[in-house]
Amino acid sequence: MSSTLTGLLVFTCTFGAAILGILLRARLPAHHLDGDSKDSVKLVIGLIATMAALVLGLLISSAHTAYDAQEAEIQQLGVHLYQLDRILVHFGSQATEARARLRNLVAADIARTWPQEQTKAAPNAALQVRGQAELLFEQIASLSPTTNFERFGQSHALELLGSIGQTRRLLSEQAQGSLSWFILAVLMAWLTLLFFGFGLFARFNATVVVAFIAGALSVATACLLILDMNQPYRGWMQMSSAPLREALREMEE
Repeated sequence: MSSTLTGLLVFTCTFGAAILGILLRARLPAHHLDGDSKDSVKLVIGLIATMAALVLGLLISSAHTAYDAQEAEIQQLGVHLYQLDRILVHFGSQATEARARLRNLVAADIARTWPQEQTKAAPNAALQVRGQAELLFEQIASLSPTTNFERFGQSHALELLGSIGQTRRLLSEQAQGSLSWFILAVLMAWLTLLFFGFGLFARFNATVVVAFIAGALSVATACLLILDMNQPYRGWMQMSSAPLREALREMEE
């Protein structure tokens, strides 16, 4: 389910629960709404509100931290790709095929991760990426350095390629999202109960309805933000492919 649909579901459940609470209030016997009963229900509502607020805060903080980390990893990946290409340039014609394969791999990654973005390199997305990466490693390892500078460059290129492979794999795994839907379902249940409790002690009028709409929109937006930051390559907060595109542009020059 997309983050937008989940946000709409949260809004519908919370606002609907509040309206249901208002309607149920008119049908409850008077002794269900006396002072002692109100105090007891308000204590439970306060407990649920505290737990929901804590979970919302933790989820937003965790999702934001993960989003920032992945953004930094993409920027670092772009830098490493450019550095690797610059090293291969010093090997001249014997590294021409390796540089072309590296560009194809970058283009394929962009096309696979951001398929909605049109690019002239999109056809390369059909490459067998793992096999191409192994061939690239073999090509760099088989270069014939003739100077100490080239030997150091080859060693550093292999280190960079290993780091690039680890980062690409990590980004691929993180793109699937790490949020537990069970946690989200429990949070939605708490929020629904919370708004139902609010409705039990409210009278139906325009001010109350607007307040409930504002509250339901707030928690729905919070859930949408959590889901979007946990799925950084699609949705409203989609991560930019600019670092990799810039690296690819510089590699083609």
